[in-house]
Amino acid sequence: MKKWKDRVHWALRIMDEMTNDDSEVKHDDNLIEGCRMPVRMLQNEEWPLAEIVSIKEEKNLQHFYVHFIDYNKRLDEWVTIDRLDLTKLQPPSKDQKTPLKELKKPSSGSRAASPEREQLKNAKVNNGVGNPPKQKGGRKRKLEGEFSTPTNEVEVAQLPKQPSAPLPEVNEPLQSLVTPVLPRQTGSMVADKNNDDLVTRIKNIHMIELGRHRIKPWYFAPYPYELTLNNSIIYLCEFCLKYMKSRNCLVRHKAKCNLRHPPGNEIYRKGSVSFFEIDGRKNKFYSQNLCLLAKLFLDHKTLYYDTDPFLFYVMTEFDSRGFHIVGYFSKEKESTEDYNVACILTLPPFQRKGFGKLLIEFSYVLSQFEGKTGSPEKPLSDLGLLSYRSYWCQAIVEFILKFPKNADGDRPQLTINEICEATSIRREDVIYTLCNMNLINYYKGQYIIMLAEDVVDSHKKSMMKRKVRIDPKCLHWTPKDWSKRGKW
Repeated sequence: MKKWKDRVHWALRIMDEMTNDDSEVKHDDNLIEGCRMPVRMLQNEEWPLAEIVSIKEEKNLQHFYVHFIDYNKRLDEWVTIDRLDLTKLQPPSKDQKTPLKELKKPSSGSRAASPEREQLKNAKVNNGVGNPPKQKGGRKRKLEGEFSTPTNEVEVAQLPKQPSAPLPEVNEPLQSLVTPVLPRQTGSMVADKNNDDLVTRIKNIHMIELGRHRIKPWYFAPYPYELTLNNSIIYLCEFCLKYMKSRNCLVRHKAKCNLRHPPGNEIYRKGSVSFFEIDGRKNKFYSQNLCLLAKLFLDHKTLYYDTDPFLFYVMTEFDSRGFHIVGYFSKEKESTEDYNVACILTLPPFQRKGFGKLLIEFSYVLSQFEGKTGSPEKPLSDLGLLSYRSYWCQAIVEFILKFPKNADGDRPQLTINEICEATSIRREDVIYTLCNMNLINYYKGQYIIMLAEDVVDSHKKSMMKRKVRIDPKCLHWTPKDWSKRGKW
């Protein structure tokens, strides 16, 4: 009996030692939040500088949530210690930007406060053409502000690739007037002012399943905490966008969901592409779910659930199973700044297929029906800015090339207002595009637009890639006067 007890005691001691060895997690006291060091990226095996945002232990292993410096936040991820270059460890300093140590509670849905005085002060800066202000951090971006020109008439000239005589220097340069265009502070999507707290800096969802696609989110989205706690995948109904925690819940929901298209009026259809107009007041449940989905891929906006003042235009592709969402843009019913887009998004599975420019083109077609010129709400995301720059350039050059040449071989004189009326692009965006593409110059006392052969060739190549275009004849839509509150 004593020998049996000794064997049991020995076995228990061995098991206790094994469990203690397995539960030990190697900690490095130097690795704390705010430290910076090179981290290996999985995409291209590079070692850019990254900052530790958060630390957690999972399966007896330390994981570090890192933000790659000078890279977009959508590349942030959890990494293990084997991907850290500890030989070049930089301890956190007071000067560098580190995450907050205390967790901030998620926004309760209250409206944002008024803009700070410093934001107004920094916006009032005058800069010359070709010298946009330098932005801190990341790559240099040209100014998104407004421009004005002393004269309205602009002469159009088409020049060869290498002109024989260079143009004289500008004696009176075109001045750029930067006005404090501040983002709207109310509504379903507003400018993110609390973007540095620890809660919103860390992605809370690993994967979403939407129809036939499984998509990895880019940013944080305020889905219910209980839903994101232990679920690696969130399941969405592709027609009503309701979120569920399991596939079984999704199957039961599909048996009861009768929608096969967004719950709104179909105002455009050509081929397999359709657009639905959705009122944020009449279809609040769908609009809020759409904003939640969009927040997964929009970092420069904060989500609020006040969707009543907004219209949502959802682009879909049609097949035998129904109308599947591709992207959307929202628009204020009454915009004091005449913005024709508040938020715009093309879902990742449909990007790089021309759908982004199709959404932008559709927004300007609506502005043409309203008899107005429009502009997207600032600030734009990095991908949104690239899409709008490309669209503005293509639309302006396409309009200029439509004008026939005179008997002398020269194109007629155009005005900035004529370009705005034909394209529905706001005057400031037209001048910004002409300056950004170096198409406008001061020559012999007047401003002229120079279309070199390489610009024309590049435009023709880019237009050949845009196989799908918006046909205004297929749009069945009448603008409403939203100033009358009874129509809300």
